[in-house]
Amino acid sequence: MTWPRFSPGLVFLCLFLATSHGWAGRVTHHTFESEVLDRAYPYNLYLPDEYATAEQSYPVIYLLHGSFGSEYDWASRGGLRRTMDRLIEADTIPPAIVVMPGSQSWWVDGYNEQAETAFIEDLIPHIDQTWRTIARREGRLIGGLSAGGYGAVNFILQYPQLFGAAAALSPASYSPQPPANSSGRRHPAFLGPDGNYDEAMWQRLNYPQYLEGYRANGVTVPLYISTGDRDAFDIVSHATTLYQVIKDHQPDQVMYRVVPGGHQWRVWRRELPVALRYMFRHLESATVEASDASS
Repeated sequence: MTWPRFSPGLVFLCLFLATSHGWAGRVTHHTFESEVLDRAYPYNLYLPDEYATAEQSYPVIYLLHGSFGSEYDWASRGGLRRTMDRLIEADTIPPAIVVMPGSQSWWVDGYNEQAETAFIEDLIPHIDQTWRTIARREGRLIGGLSAGGYGAVNFILQYPQLFGAAAALSPASYSPQPPANSSGRRHPAFLGPDGNYDEAMWQRLNYPQYLEGYRANGVTVPLYISTGDRDAFDIVSHATTLYQVIKDHQPDQVMYRVVPGGHQWRVWRRELPVALRYMFRHLESATVEASDASS
């Protein structure tokens, strides 16, 4: 029997069509010059499949990496593109832009760089000016893992007017101090001029310092918190404290889950779609608050 012959290009096309996902967003790498940092600020960007052909503006999600991580982590290890494609195609969340910035700090103005100021004053304006985002609170979300969860919590408590909802996965929001095995104790952000960990700097930059101002602000940011039940950094205990503090202020706008697993990407990949669904469900409350504030 003689089999029909196909060109290599046709074979590749058939395989591609058979295995490719119906929705295919893109992840690309970018930099811009940060005035605050006086250097190039890197970020990876997810754009939904329709971005190139549509003219609309999109919600934007900022996803922060962990300690000693980079802007590549969420895309390379966190399955970001696959998760976004699946949720958008299923109409679980709307098409959205995801910004995955890189930081040399714990998202704070620490000893090594002004990461917080650069994020607020340089990155967010750059993203809103460069890409078609919904450049207001009800179109802006923030989340992160570990040190990125710590950063996300700090950002919403200090700048609730900027974010419609947030998620903190295994947040390294240790109070009053990080455990002995935490990288926070050896990260340049918290190492003083003598090279030693500065307990006072940690306390000055940690979330309890921002609670009074957040409560007085009158704007609440819905928050999703989760952690693995076998986390090596005792984040279950610290996340429970964080949850109770936030719950006392906004009982209907905080959710906490303890899930099977440790301080690992397996947990964060599994929790990412849950966190995304939670945040998008609560954008409606951000819109209501924005309308109330303008009336």
